[in-house]
Amino acid sequence: MNKTRLNLTLFVLAVVLLSSCGGLNRMRNNADDIRYDVTPEILEAHGSEVEVTIRGTFPSRYFHRRAIVEVTPVITWDGGEAQMSSITLQGENVRDNHQVINFDGGSFTHTGRVPFVEGMRISDLNVRLNAQLRNNEAEFDPRKIADGTIATSTLVVNRPRPVIERDRFQRILPETKESAIFYVINRADVRQSELRSERMDEFRRYLEAAVQDERVEVKNVGINAYASPDGPINFNERLSEQRRQSSDRVLNRELERVGVEKSNDFYNARALGEDWDGFKELMEQSNIADRQLILRVLNMYTDPVVREREIRNLSAVFEEIANEVLPRLRRSEMVINVDRIGYSDNELRQIYNQDPSRLNEEEILYTATLYDDLSTKYQVYNRASQRFPNSFRAHNSKGVVLMDLDNVAAAKDAFRRAQQIDDNDVARNNLGAVALREGNIDEAEEYFASVASPSDETNYNLGIVAIKKGDYAKASGHYGNMPAVNNALAKMLQNDNDGALRILNNIQQPDALAYYLRAVIGARRQDSSMLFDNLRTAISRNSQMKEYARTDMEFGRYFQDNTFTSIVN
Repeated sequence: MNKTRLNLTLFVLAVVLLSSCGGLNRMRNNADDIRYDVTPEILEAHGSEVEVTIRGTFPSRYFHRRAIVEVTPVITWDGGEAQMSSITLQGENVRDNHQVINFDGGSFTHTGRVPFVEGMRISDLNVRLNAQLRNNEAEFDPRKIADGTIATSTLVVNRPRPVIERDRFQRILPETKESAIFYVINRADVRQSELRSERMDEFRRYLEAAVQDERVEVKNVGINAYASPDGPINFNERLSEQRRQSSDRVLNRELERVGVEKSNDFYNARALGEDWDGFKELMEQSNIADRQLILRVLNMYTDPVVREREIRNLSAVFEEIANEVLPRLRRSEMVINVDRIGYSDNELRQIYNQDPSRLNEEEILYTATLYDDLSTKYQVYNRASQRFPNSFRAHNSKGVVLMDLDNVAAAKDAFRRAQQIDDNDVARNNLGAVALREGNIDEAEEYFASVASPSDETNYNLGIVAIKKGDYAKASGHYGNMPAVNNALAKMLQNDNDGALRILNNIQQPDALAYYLRAVIGARRQDSSMLFDNLRTAISRNSQMKEYARTDMEFGRYFQDNTFTSIVN
């Protein structure tokens, strides 16, 4: 090669090299000509992530035909950064599989997401461009294209609601004691064998104990006298009246013996004639071969005379009925109704402190509700679970209190023990609440979905799951009109600020967060009075709200406002 040709070759290489470098330098120097549109304009956290869609537009004559550009969105904050996925673009003369940007101009759309961290609440969204042209490479200066991050969705209150099955304690328990005097056919005199029967002895003992027990109030006593449905109706009506009178004398003697005075509203003795209802009941319980035939007769005819005639016509069966059924209908029933009065609240507390073994299951479960202190309440439920180890309600109630005490691990053990006793909706809801507190959202959702008949608590908990997953419409569906902060939050996250405010106004005892959300609505409406008044109240109820508000991008336009800064500093 002669010297002239060598110089020409070097000249061409230099031109190519300079043109490559010049192309990259020109693209880097004119990078501000690229237009970026960001959705949302201010970054937002949803479902524990920050997602953003960027549309970049390159002007005509900007993108070199042989250039390759990698675009990387990056969120930066004080002390950290998070890179999103990149998109690679290529000029129209590059033989590769990236999106092409023509020399005459073009655009791209890219969506990226990263997990949300607290530092992103005050952050910048930047784009970083790395360009290659032949063997040369250039890093462009980072360019800020958006602010970040509105984190209102993270305000969801993750306090899932467990279900507690209430005690069944009744301070006054109605109680009934029955006995009967049986008669010979067509007779109304009381036989001595009946007066000495075990039935009558038991009745007397019950009456005596009721009268002597200070915790028992005898409400009333009564007699119902009957005749069996065989024979003339008029005769049986007179017979049931005679039986009423004879049993009345017996019962009066017993009342006088224990010192009970008979009065009109206390004592009622009735003669009820033929006992067809009792006859039907005994027939249904009997083993008589043709009982279904007899029951059909009873259903077909209502006239007692016709009924008796048709039954007597079944001669093969009637003798068996006369021996097994009818004698049990010739009677006078004696009834005592009492109220058994339980311990007062003070007595229950005193007995629990002295000797809890004296309390039955319902009494000790009720006693736990008499204490406001959670530690004491837990101790009572724990004692109940020890005394009644197979009591679902004792273990479940203990778990509910442990959740209130933020001892989630111990609550989980208690709920699991309850589920072993009875795998019901309550146990599933409460184990779901544990999973939600532990941060296991999918597991929690599985538990809640397995509840056959969702309670208000289950729907509330499903609302939390939906908010955490970023499905705010679904959350609103679970909440309905429930007056709860999370319900208002779900509406705010759908930009239904009016609906959220209605929910907040219906909360009977609003907490600091309720007032804080009102302040956010004020900021969104650019209603400074609403913002400042509610923010002051929120901070007065929870001083931690001050620091949070200071970096809340919901208030971004007020960061330099003197009134705002005086409230949060």
